Amino acid sequence: MTALTRRQTFALSLGAATLAALPAAAQEDAVFSTFLGGAIRGYDPVACFTEGAAVQGSRAFTSEHDGATWRFSSAENKALFDADPTAYAPQYGGYCAWAAAEGYTAPVDPEQWTIVDDKLYLNYSAEIQSRWETDIPGFIARADANWPSILD
Repeated sequence: MTALTRRQTFALSLGAATLAALPAAAQEDAVFSTFLGGAIRGYDPVACFTEGAAVQGSRAFTSEHDGATWRFSSAENKALFDADPTAYAPQYGGYCAWAAAEGYTAPVDPEQWTIVDDKLYLNYSAEIQSRWETDIPGFIARADANWPSILD
């Protein structure tokens, strides 16, 4: 584990304190609505579909959806999202799909993603992505059964 700077420690403390102070309903959107760059940490969800890559979005191309700010790498990707946000937004509120299958929520690494049946699934880390890949259909079925009751 690497040592954190004073600024990083403060930011983590501030984030935890802010999250703890939010009512449960607001915490549902916390993955999307953090100071880490908005929905899915500022990555462009459409790029997973159109470019087959995790691409950082730009402040020049943003949209508001479900109480979160979404960033896109191009005007074209923004237009695609705006036309049908549910087609591009990640499943399970942007939380880790593997964690949802296990019955809880966890943040994500936007570079750990999978598209299955035209739906975007994000995972917490490369290690969790590897676990996810051992039984994607089974994990999706379990996560679907758990969602959204795990937010309660």
